[in-house]
Amino acid sequence: MDNFEQMNLNDIRSEEKRLYEEYKKNILQLKKVEKEKEAVGQVFTKGLLPIYVLYILNLNPANGNDICNKIGERTQGLWIPSTGGIYPLLKKFEKQGLVIGEWDDPKKKFQKIYKITTEGKTNFENKTNLLKPKIEEALTVFKIIYNDIY
Repeated sequence: MDNFEQMNLNDIRSEEKRLYEEYKKNILQLKKVEKEKEAVGQVFTKGLLPIYVLYILNLNPANGNDICNKIGERTQGLWIPSTGGIYPLLKKFEKQGLVIGEWDDPKKKFQKIYKITTEGKTNFENKTNLLKPKIEEALTVFKIIYNDIY
């Protein structure tokens, strides 16, 4: 192998290394953005979803799919939680005695209809009273930040 071929091979290796480092950097950046999106989503799923599910059930009994659809309708399609987040929450509420789930047809067990209990209504009222000032404060902060940025 002559010097020219050796130089090209070194250049290629150097470029491969540079591209690989750039790739790793881009992947880290994408993961960071994904984590930030996830954190924003958790405000809804962990903070607001439980109380909103109780709100929906306070209006009428429903199954998990109906709850997702009702939230989607009420938020004009801006927030449609997945059933993968709704059903574990309903199961948790059932264990806590906040809702009762009953099969629409006990023999077929096709869908479970959830109804809010008296304890669930009390829990919902307590949470709304506790959260109202925090949500109002968060909305004020969001408006300020939005106006500053945009």
